[in-house]
Amino acid sequence: MIVASLFIGIGLITLYDVTTYSDSDSVVFPTFVAYALIFCSVLVIIASWLRPSQDNGFGSGDWWRRLLLVATMLACGFLMPVSGFLPATAIAFAGGLIAARHEGWDARSAVVFAASGVFIMAGFYSLFRFALGVPLP
Repeated sequence: MIVASLFIGIGLITLYDVTTYSDSDSVVFPTFVAYALIFCSVLVIIASWLRPSQDNGFGSGDWWRRLLLVATMLACGFLMPVSGFLPATAIAFAGGLIAARHEGWDARSAVVFAASGVFIMAGFYSLFRFALGVPLP
């Protein structure tokens, strides 16, 4: 509930911040994400009130996976202005994939996941750059 409350605060700060944007097209995506963040966080708080859990939402899992996921997301955010969209998202995709895959790795699965990552990143790049007209670094 604490993290969901923090996310509500971050969403409200984002909504306040977009009021200072001069370009009206730049407001759409952050506003949508902020509203989605607030809405989902409110749902999490309501669900935790209706069905409280003893493990406080953390459960039993590998902490290194959680830390790797957060570290790669932060690295993606900080590196994107410097390295560009595709290298930063490649880091995020690889880190998230390593954190999420519990099975072992073999050559076939590595090739399949790498190829799917290339297609997914190219798809998102095309969506943002061409369909939505978002200027990417």
